[in-house]
Amino acid sequence: MRHLIILILLLHTAVAIAQPPITSKDAPIVVYQLQDDYDSIKSNLEIAITGRGMLISNTLHISEMFERTAADTGLANTIYGKAESLEFCNIKLSHQMSSAHPANLSICPLTIGIYTLKSQPGELFLTYRNPKMLGESAKAEAALIKLYEGLIGEAME
Repeated sequence: MRHLIILILLLHTAVAIAQPPITSKDAPIVVYQLQDDYDSIKSNLEIAITGRGMLISNTLHISEMFERTAADTGLANTIYGKAESLEFCNIKLSHQMSSAHPANLSICPLTIGIYTLKSQPGELFLTYRNPKMLGESAKAEAALIKLYEGLIGEAME
């Protein structure tokens, strides 16, 4: 049984590694690109977040906002086919980040973006901000990256 669990964990890790980001791991924004259905990946992402006991506190409808405000601002949505950012929180990570330095509260809420581009139909992108925090925050940064990578890996499965 123990060997089966190890095999499952290795396969799960292999899936996450099989789809590397298109940006470097130290880029300010980490971006994954794949060919898949927007609604399916968004649903997988929501399940991954809530399945870990976190609440999605807000969904920012970026492409809809661009469309809605185009006439008033003169800024047409020539960028996104569909774009949203999901905001959520992990209380243990928030506490760990705040313990490293109180100003790290600005990292919250945690956010993962999902979007398509008008110029690249059929391509889907998942993104997160690479955390850079104050204080003795190396462990908190690593834990947050691990969370983001796990959520995105699950969404892409």
